[in-house]
Amino acid sequence: MRAFLRLFDLDTSDPELIRAQFSSFQGHIPLLYGILVCNTVAITVTSFNSEQLVKTLFAPIAISGIAIIRAIWWLRQGDARKLSDTEIAKHLKRTCQLAVLMTLVFNAWVIWVYQDANAFARSNLTFFLALSQVSSVFCLMTLRAAAMLVAVVSTISFALYFSWVEGGQLLPQSLVLCCVCIGMAVVTHSFNRSFSEVVQSRRTLHIRQLETEKLSEENRRIAFSDPLSGLPNRRELLARLDRLDERKGLPPNSLAIVFIDLDGFKQINDEHGHHAGDELIRTVCQRLRAQCPDEAILARVGGDEFTVLLETEGPAENAQTAAVDLALRLLEQMSLPVLVDRHVLQISGSIGIASNSDAQAHPRELLRRADIAMYHAKTEGKAQLAIYSDELDKGRLRRIEIEGQIGTGLGRDEFEVVYQPIVEAASGAITSAEALLRWPRRKQGVLSPDEFIEVAEATGQIHPLGLYVLERACREIQPLGELCLSVNVSPAQFQQPGFERQVLSILHQTGFPPHRLQLEMTESYLLTNPGQAVKATDVLKAAGISLALDDFGTGFTSIHYLKSYGFTHIKIDKSLLSGLEPDSKATMLVAGAVTLATALDMKVIAEGVEHETQARILRDIGCHAMQGFLFGKPASLAQLERGLERAGKQQRQARRLRMVR
Repeated sequence: MRAFLRLFDLDTSDPELIRAQFSSFQGHIPLLYGILVCNTVAITVTSFNSEQLVKTLFAPIAISGIAIIRAIWWLRQGDARKLSDTEIAKHLKRTCQLAVLMTLVFNAWVIWVYQDANAFARSNLTFFLALSQVSSVFCLMTLRAAAMLVAVVSTISFALYFSWVEGGQLLPQSLVLCCVCIGMAVVTHSFNRSFSEVVQSRRTLHIRQLETEKLSEENRRIAFSDPLSGLPNRRELLARLDRLDERKGLPPNSLAIVFIDLDGFKQINDEHGHHAGDELIRTVCQRLRAQCPDEAILARVGGDEFTVLLETEGPAENAQTAAVDLALRLLEQMSLPVLVDRHVLQISGSIGIASNSDAQAHPRELLRRADIAMYHAKTEGKAQLAIYSDELDKGRLRRIEIEGQIGTGLGRDEFEVVYQPIVEAASGAITSAEALLRWPRRKQGVLSPDEFIEVAEATGQIHPLGLYVLERACREIQPLGELCLSVNVSPAQFQQPGFERQVLSILHQTGFPPHRLQLEMTESYLLTNPGQAVKATDVLKAAGISLALDDFGTGFTSIHYLKSYGFTHIKIDKSLLSGLEPDSKATMLVAGAVTLATALDMKVIAEGVEHETQARILRDIGCHAMQGFLFGKPASLAQLERGLERAGKQQRQARRLRMVR
């Protein structure tokens, strides 16, 4: 029973469904009232009686007037989206009430007219009454409650009256109408359920569409943003640059790109783990974002690379000037220490800047130029900024050319190893030789070591070059008695996995005694990779290899570093020998270095000795060994051997003279 009664309830719990019903009614209700007016007019024409004007004229006019007013009201509703859910529910409830009321009024009027009508008019009345009932139900079908109420009310009123009037002659018609009512109720219920399902399907489809759009937007966000920092990534930056390029006619000096590369980030990742590296990146991003103007676009385009896209307006604002001011602030921020898991991490940044100062500098080209300028800043010592110029591009092309030639040169045996003697300060005897790399057989002409060594270190080619020097020098020096060998090791070589094993393997293959080998390294590797450096030096020292700290006096090496890494020698840089005269400040500095090294059980080698005065002072202050043009320039193995022979003869003659005396 409850289920049956629910068929007549107006359910307003689904806002989307009642909106759909309201939209449907906007077309159906005016049609319903139009049919009602037509039926009323037809009944009036067939049943008009001048003696009964109230019944046959004024009553139908009133019914038609109400129907026309309601039809006009529905036609004027317009867009249902402007109405609230509450207003729509209120209108539908009123429609249900008016539908029942209009049905009762229309049926009552027809029955009233029927009583005094002739036989012809009565047949028309029953026809139009049934027609009005059926059309009303079908026009109200999308609103189940209204359709069911109209069907029941009209059928009951029809059946109750016409089943007994005229002696029950219209009873068959009443029964047929009841059957029709039941059929309409079934059809109405089925249609309303299908209508609800269509609305539900449309809602489900809309929800899925929204979910798809949300997923699409999320995919776009993932595709165009960096997951760690939340910044735009390289793809998004390139897309923005392309959109700028499409604008055409960008004013000169209105666009600039600041390219940032973090110095020392890889070492932090290796030593402290990726978690520390991620935290460092997040902190750096926050600092960079805080310094960038609101209109600037900060993007993370690589693991430790960032860009800032600056666009200025009007000729009064210069993008390059703004970029330089911003870069200086960013350098200051990146130099500040970062605390991660109770570890104080220190990095710096190298920055390149490029602006659209010429017609060829389209947005994507600016990115390339800023990258080149950044690379130049990094090669100049890091923690610096550089502004792009055509000369940097030429230098880049030159480096690329040399990079390709290095690999070819190794394959063609174009390189040569030369040796510079190192003499004992007291006796002047050659005790060691430093192996130096030269490129004499280069197809394009001789290239100085400063040029190709820099390129090799930047590209990682220094590792095969360094192993080539070590292997060849060990083979060539091995037969020369107890002559020791000194070989420079680049910081980039120490960063290669298994470097120590490769050194020991070369010694084993060449038969070179480890105690005759000395490896020279600079302090830059020790400062940036202290943990890895200790492991490497411990392995080398355990094998009997000596370690020398090169370029001593030009950096910041502390006594702690000298003690920690177990150096056996320090090499005083030639820049400290400038102005080396008796009682000079330079002499006092070198004497202090010698005293310090002696206290730490290290020997001192002075390099760059060119004058006898320098040699005499170095001997007097206790320097152990010397190296420089005064004792011999870098020369071939044959020349080194001849020098050793001459030195041997001189020593033998000196011993004979002492014996004679």
